Amino acid sequence: MSSTRRAGRLQHKHRSPRARTRRGFLAAGALGGLGISLGDFFALRTAQAARNDPTAPAARASSVIHIFLPGGMSNQETWDPKPLAPIEYRGDLSAISTNVTGIQFGELLRRTSAVADKLAVVRSLTHGEAAHPRGRQSMLTGYRPSPAIEYPSFGSVVSHEFGPRNNLPPYVCIPEQPDVAAGSGYLSSAYNPFALGSDPARGDFRVRDLNPPSGVEAPRQARRLEALEIANARFAETADSDAVGAVDAFYERAFNLINSQEARAAFQLDQEPEKVKDRYGRNAIGQRMLLARRLVEAGARFVTLTYGNWDHHQQVTPSMRRLVPSFDQALATLIRDLGERGLLEETLVLVSSEFGRTPKINQDGGRDHWSRVFSVAMAGGGIRGGQVLGSSGPTASEPEDRPVTPEDLAATLYHQLGIAPDNELMAPGARPIEIVKGGNVLRELVG
Repeated sequence: MSSTRRAGRLQHKHRSPRARTRRGFLAAGALGGLGISLGDFFALRTAQAARNDPTAPAARASSVIHIFLPGGMSNQETWDPKPLAPIEYRGDLSAISTNVTGIQFGELLRRTSAVADKLAVVRSLTHGEAAHPRGRQSMLTGYRPSPAIEYPSFGSVVSHEFGPRNNLPPYVCIPEQPDVAAGSGYLSSAYNPFALGSDPARGDFRVRDLNPPSGVEAPRQARRLEALEIANARFAETADSDAVGAVDAFYERAFNLINSQEARAAFQLDQEPEKVKDRYGRNAIGQRMLLARRLVEAGARFVTLTYGNWDHHQQVTPSMRRLVPSFDQALATLIRDLGERGLLEETLVLVSSEFGRTPKINQDGGRDHWSRVFSVAMAGGGIRGGQVLGSSGPTASEPEDRPVTPEDLAATLYHQLGIAPDNELMAPGARPIEIVKGGNVLRELVG
């Protein structure tokens, strides 16, 4: 990518729409007669005037790839090995040196260890939420769970602040939305993710809603659009202008995605050379990361992808031997590929899970839920690589120094995107809520 194109994309990040929640007014399935069903994504989106926000930090990243590993990935077997601890704490896997002096990873991260100079690993994440739904809420939104309100996910906030680019959905989930916490929360459902509905590793992979059904050719689609415009004009006679604007934006963006050859092409993995597919790995995580790269390269702003089930209460060692090698290959390839394409400096890669695993291996050879301390890894997007932040002590029991909260992580992510974490969004009841409450940017990590 040319420096001119990169500068243009970053400059655009300083523009964000006014925060305003709209009431829904389109019935479910309103697009059924048009042969498309993108309503959950595009509905209620209004034509909002952009404004410059003088409080926003300078953007270093224009896209995010969030690799979320559901279940609770064990940091002892990956990012934070304990080679000097007793066997019941360190486990059966050994530690290996990385390409950064003094930093070690678990032995299964052999390829990722060769790109450790691009990674920043936080070994002192802590939140105290040891149940899966509560942990996911914390790590996908930057907010602790509340019975009174659902908070928007990182991707939904980014979608709200910046909107679509190059006719692509701003927020995409591969292959599905991983949890309700990955949704729009108190924001309009227009900011929910666009979920593929199919696994890129499947031979019959096809993105739902991306193409009109068979039999709906261009002339027929154009006639339907003309009929829709007439209906909208009649609707405008009895509806307020904001509602009409939302309907127009809703259909315009749906048709733009479906009718844009460039946007559709971003989802088409068959356009990738076979050797590139092999490089990432012909498996679920490999093809998901490859598709994520294609999407951010084409203009998607936030991509969340999931892989595996890391809830290893039994037999953690064989489970990690099964899951980590493919993850290791794909992650190392993604980081190198983004770098080779000139995309790493503007694409923030985040690897996280809802919590970690207990310091001591249990009687079933597994590790149980542990939220007192665990690890995340970050690369690109202005993050300084080749470093470790914080420590989990000799047995990964609790933060020994520099404890980091989900709020701190969220503040750092938004800061790199050019979003002021203390800006406010509007919740129902005209209630202003900060994008992040109480988090501090991790200054050691940001360039």
